[in-house]
Amino acid sequence: MALRRGLYRTLLYGVLVIGSLICLFPFYWLLRSSLMDLSQIFVVPPKWIPSPFNFDNFRQPFEVLSFERYFLNTFIVVGGVLAGVLLSSTISAYSFARMKWTGRDKMFALLLSSMMLPFAVTLIPSFIGWQALGLVNSYAPLIVPAFFGGGAFNIFLLRQFYMSIPKELDEAVFVDGGSHFTIFSRIILPLSRSAVLVIGLFSFLGTWNDFLGPLVYLNDEVKFTLALGLQQFRGMYNAEWGVLMAASLLVLLPALIVFAIGQRYFMEGIALTGIKG
Repeated sequence: MALRRGLYRTLLYGVLVIGSLICLFPFYWLLRSSLMDLSQIFVVPPKWIPSPFNFDNFRQPFEVLSFERYFLNTFIVVGGVLAGVLLSSTISAYSFARMKWTGRDKMFALLLSSMMLPFAVTLIPSFIGWQALGLVNSYAPLIVPAFFGGGAFNIFLLRQFYMSIPKELDEAVFVDGGSHFTIFSRIILPLSRSAVLVIGLFSFLGTWNDFLGPLVYLNDEVKFTLALGLQQFRGMYNAEWGVLMAASLLVLLPALIVFAIGQRYFMEGIALTGIKG
């Protein structure tokens, strides 16, 4: 029995290691290509280790394009979206989970049904609306919607977490003369920190990597975000692949750092969310 268990564990670890290497291989190829010039990237058979290391690829994005400006633009959009998502989602989820009002469950069902609508379905009506308001080629279409719910999935996730918190705590606050604002700020938010960090992490990664939104609404190159700015390294007939790989790695690093810092809260929030429906 012990031998069988040992073999099973060895086989399991072997499969996990092989799977991890497969998942990490694209990242290694990105890193390897970012340190090569064009003549080394496509050589056959492939070179696995750059020789020599071409660190000039990491300097060119800031010399050829206003890459630092793209970073600033992206941080502006991400900061605005995070503020809107965290504010609107927490309040909306509290209303659905802890307050009683006419039509609450029907409105929540309608909210969930909106998750089945692809982004492409609402793209054209949304663009026409923002164009009528004269806000195309600004950050408003990318930031303002976050202040009106922050996404059905975020509200659903927080609602499930809020419902797992005992409602006896609400009754105790009401007995002491407190209000819903007291419950929300003093009880719900402190107890749901992990879940709030999860939606913050999802929103950060989604906004940081968003390409279609900026592509549709931004026309001025000075306002481009990083995801949109990367395409500037691809011409009509050729591409600076080494520089593009280096720029892609620079774009990827902040997302990796944020995920590495927040992964503990991410796992905790996923584990605790949805305990009670």
